[in-house]
Amino acid sequence: MTEREAIRIASENVEAWSAGNWERLKAAVAPDVTYDEIGGQRKLQGAEAFVNAYQGWKAAGPDGQGTITNAFAQGNSVLIEVTWTATNTGPMGSNPPTGKKWNVRGAQVVILEGNKIKELRQYFDMNTIVQQLK
Repeated sequence: MTEREAIRIASENVEAWSAGNWERLKAAVAPDVTYDEIGGQRKLQGAEAFVNAYQGWKAAGPDGQGTITNAFAQGNSVLIEVTWTATNTGPMGSNPPTGKKWNVRGAQVVILEGNKIKELRQYFDMNTIVQQLK
């Protein structure tokens, strides 16, 4: 697989979240995908859990967008830099919506298996989001 192909496959998770297209997201990941959200301190296994986590973020900020600012690939490993933005108009966990915007930069380490996302480690500063929503 070329670097360009690997980046395209890895980027599907950001593009699907931005569009709120859950079928597209589920199609992009392996059935036994591992999702490790470092900023949120949760680790999930399986496509359903992965999609549910992304749906939770989208419910908290329905206008949310992920903008890829840089990407690199080597073999089946892809690094994506992303800026995540949204307006908190839905509940975030047990917290009520604030109506405020979040804007946080993050990075994803994506491991591919064939043309699917097998593992995704998501790095972002949760404290930045919390401070922006106060």
